Amino acid sequence: MSHPFRFTMTRTVVPADIDELNHVNNVVYLQWIQDVAKSHWQQVGQHRINEVVWVASRHEIDYLAPAFLGDPIEVGTWVGQAQGARFERFIVIRHAQTKKEMVKAKTIWVMLDAQSFKPRRVPEDMVNLFQ
Repeated sequence: MSHPFRFTMTRTVVPADIDELNHVNNVVYLQWIQDVAKSHWQQVGQHRINEVVWVASRHEIDYLAPAFLGDPIEVGTWVGQAQGARFERFIVIRHAQTKKEMVKAKTIWVMLDAQSFKPRRVPEDMVNLFQ
């Protein structure tokens, strides 16, 4: 299945990612979700990095298939709708070679002013950065 990835990271599953069931631990997937969101923001919002910070307010994660030691992993993301200070972000984690989806996620991020840490409405030019 094709996804409109706007940003992609790749990694290889390492021993520290593996749990007692010999597959990638659920917490590791959540870390990858945060990592790809942060890296995407740093790439597109570099000139605004000191103005705002993002905090997660919601994660919806569907675990579809396990990943194992040595698997090449692709973590792709794109953004959805902005509403007020909130921004939707979608993530798919899949095997980099077979493209088999392992995780689908939707997260809600809230934009905060970097000085006051109070929510700020996502401006239209910020939305355009991610498109």
